[in-house]
Amino acid sequence: MCLPFKIKGEQLVTSENWQLFVYNGRHNHKIVVYHHGHAQAARLTEEQLQQTEQFRKSHLPPRNILRFFQEQDICFSSVNKKNVFMYIKKNRMQGRNTVEEVLCLSAQRG
Repeated sequence: MCLPFKIKGEQLVTSENWQLFVYNGRHNHKIVVYHHGHAQAARLTEEQLQQTEQFRKSHLPPRNILRFFQEQDICFSSVNKKNVFMYIKKNRMQGRNTVEEVLCLSAQRG
């Protein structure tokens, strides 16, 4: 019988207790306890997206929006920072590509 995982046991040096390690056969890394920086954990919540939209509509600078989220969440990572700026940029561009956005901004500034 072939199991889809491996179990390894080690007796602790400091006591007579044992520590078991379970390895999943489909992953090449240990199970992550702290998800800081992972894509799933870095996603903005629906509430954060709504707050970002409100701040953007009130013309709050992106650095102040970012500071707000950093003060709210101790674990706010660089991935979260990138997501906030990408969300702001995507909404500002309103579906235009980069060249169209540059032309639009230059037309607005005369």
